[in-house]
Amino acid sequence: MPTRLNPYLNFRGQAREALEFYQQVLGGELTLSTFGEFGAVADPSEKDQIMHGQLDSPSGLTLMSSDTPASMALRVGDNISVSLSGEDEAELRGYWDKLVVGAKRTMGLEKAPWGDTFGMLTDKFGISWLVNITGTHS
Repeated sequence: MPTRLNPYLNFRGQAREALEFYQQVLGGELTLSTFGEFGAVADPSEKDQIMHGQLDSPSGLTLMSSDTPASMALRVGDNISVSLSGEDEAELRGYWDKLVVGAKRTMGLEKAPWGDTFGMLTDKFGISWLVNITGTHS
């Protein structure tokens, strides 16, 4: 699988509704995982909210989304990130190593509950990035 660059949208309890709408617009396959499914629930009322959703359209477009827990800040207008994801660990770690210079790390590049290596940062220009290395065992 090649490395992908795609938008990642954040919502406050509306990720499922938004992704279902975008699926009607773009077509394709929608995959949804909840916080409860991964045991990542701080507030039981948020267990059915979307931890990660992904829409892959027939024309090759990818849109990802999640709900932001109430314990975390979310400001509409700043609720989009750039996601880098794929299997090429050397390539993706290389991107991470360059992006992290002068950045604020939200989450270090480390093993995630879903089994991949994942990290989040805000680069020196204020842009939020997500890096997910599929199938790694770091």
